[in-house]
Amino acid sequence: MHVQFYTKKGCHLCDEAESMMKLVQEDYPLTWSTIDIETDDESHEKYMMMIPVIEKDGDVLLYGSIGYIDLVDLFENV
Repeated sequence: MHVQFYTKKGCHLCDEAESMMKLVQEDYPLTWSTIDIETDDESHEKYMMMIPVIEKDGDVLLYGSIGYIDLVDLFENV
């Protein structure tokens, strides 16, 4: 599964979410493209109050405090 990961520098929740994504990646086929919302006006306006955001095909899958189990559930419920 390839997703878009919306983040920004200095975001503690974003750092934690990315760490969880790396852990999940050890057991599941997860890849992502990182998008810094501060370099993209449209993304900034859309997600500034939600980051971190994991999106696939235009649908928000997870946002805010993203834990390991939240990510595993994405694969278990597919």
